[in-house]
Amino acid sequence: MPFDRGSFTVSVFQLPNQLPENLIELFAAKKAGKLDHIKEEAVYGWTSGRTLLETDIDEESAIRGGHIYLYLRKAERKIPSALFNAICQREELVYMRANEFDIVSSKVRRDIKAQVMETNLAKMAPGISGTPMVIDLNAKLLYVGTGSVTQLDNFISFFFKTTNIEPYQLQPGLMLEEMFQCTERDLPEVMFAGVQDDLAPGRDFLTWLWYFSECEGGRISHEQFGDFDIMIEGPLTFSFVSEAKGAAETTLKKGGSPLRAAEAKAALIVGKRLKKAKFTLCRANEIWTGGIDADNFSFNSLTLPEGEEIDAASVFAERMQNLFIFQSIIREYFRKFAENVRGMDWAETEKKIQKWASERDSF
Repeated sequence: MPFDRGSFTVSVFQLPNQLPENLIELFAAKKAGKLDHIKEEAVYGWTSGRTLLETDIDEESAIRGGHIYLYLRKAERKIPSALFNAICQREELVYMRANEFDIVSSKVRRDIKAQVMETNLAKMAPGISGTPMVIDLNAKLLYVGTGSVTQLDNFISFFFKTTNIEPYQLQPGLMLEEMFQCTERDLPEVMFAGVQDDLAPGRDFLTWLWYFSECEGGRISHEQFGDFDIMIEGPLTFSFVSEAKGAAETTLKKGGSPLRAAEAKAALIVGKRLKKAKFTLCRANEIWTGGIDADNFSFNSLTLPEGEEIDAASVFAERMQNLFIFQSIIREYFRKFAENVRGMDWAETEKKIQKWASERDSF
């Protein structure tokens, strides 16, 4: 989904402080090629953020509201599986009739498939899809419009091939290193119900955020952007990290309040932690909503506050400012979490959390 309108999925990456001065030229050098040349193998290339068919990349087409806005386009030709199977079956019938055979050998079947592919692939229109990305040149941030691990791997690989820059995703490990010069292994064991499980800082953070929003008001203050409140909402997905613990995942979607469901309380008591949840983030009358995937540390169906700008470039700049504010506040909540679990009074706080998990109202 695009960044310039509606809701979208986003993964946030940190870029080096020094970016190449010829960054746009580097993207232009790896621009998407002509669709006429596409065959079965997927081909990647950059297009503008306006359309997947605009492959001329320069400052006019690549810059939107002071940011670089492009798509990584994937193009490939495919014969739809139902059509491919039908053509192969037809050719097998022709072969059997011509040779008075009752069956087709595996070798002949392979040859027919290869011939069908060679004959029909070029007749198929190429399919295209795109992963949007925005580079905030001032903040040195990269926003990638997907939460899929496979798509992110492909994107980062091609981004590195294009720019020789390796982005680092905004995840617990990166934030711990930046904020506290420590690693995930340096965090204390977090047990929300006195039950030990494998290390999962993202899930610890999301589960703590639920507790913090319910029991401590969910408010933080950012020195630049002011006061924010957060609320965790359903659907909720709970999970063990360790596969040895059996029924690993519980998803609560229906009902008046999944947060108060007996299944939510039961999941906490046996030691499951939040893996996915919805949230609402507020600052005065401004609202951000979406979903958090704690494992991938990506944000889906993210909606931004309604803007006040009118022209397209200003609207985009305003949306990107609201996205920058959002990731800044997520960092601030994570800082609060890490300070909490690393603090001298963590043992006392952990007891409060375990009491919250075991004694919470449910129905």
